[in-house]
Amino acid sequence: MTQYLSIHPDDPQARLLHMAADVVRKGGVIALPTDSCYALGCHLGDKDAVERIRAIRGVDDRHHLTLMCRDLSEIAQFARVDNAQYRLLKATTPGSYTFILEGTKELPRRVLHPKRKTIGLRVPAHPVALALLEQLGEPLLTSTLILPGDETPLTEGWEIQDRLDDRLELILDGGHCGTEPTTVIDLTGALPVLLRTGRGPLAPFGVD
Repeated sequence: MTQYLSIHPDDPQARLLHMAADVVRKGGVIALPTDSCYALGCHLGDKDAVERIRAIRGVDDRHHLTLMCRDLSEIAQFARVDNAQYRLLKATTPGSYTFILEGTKELPRRVLHPKRKTIGLRVPAHPVALALLEQLGEPLLTSTLILPGDETPLTEGWEIQDRLDDRLELILDGGHCGTEPTTVIDLTGALPVLLRTGRGPLAPFGVD
């Protein structure tokens, strides 16, 4: 049975954040609100939890998972970032973007794209997500909460509970947060490449 916590979307309760962080540290898979839509999350180092997220999503190891970070310095710890990339990241984080970057040796190989050695990284602009990351003291490995066969992500806590009650340890219900996922930008080449149009505006990247 999934633990269900209704959390304030703008002023999240410290007690509930502590409970959620504890679940993550113990290997659980959680659902949490973000500035784009709900996401699945787990501890970066937990192999079984990572595989469970892939199974829930119905994706293989070629699908980029996203490391949700507190700030730019944390991104730079887990991804190779040059000066031009850093300027773009600084101008657009926190925000509804996921950036594909080359991972560093700090990351387990199993969370990287098997051929490209890349991973998605983002800094969310949502009080609950940021507060949970602060409570954890480390990034959270995440994936958009869209289920196989669905066209849009799940966006209500009760709906997540109804569809995934036996497959998650905890749902953080922060209310409706939309169905538009992040804009995904590949920054591994000489110029930014748009991989998915989402909630984040395209203007900063000169792509369309």
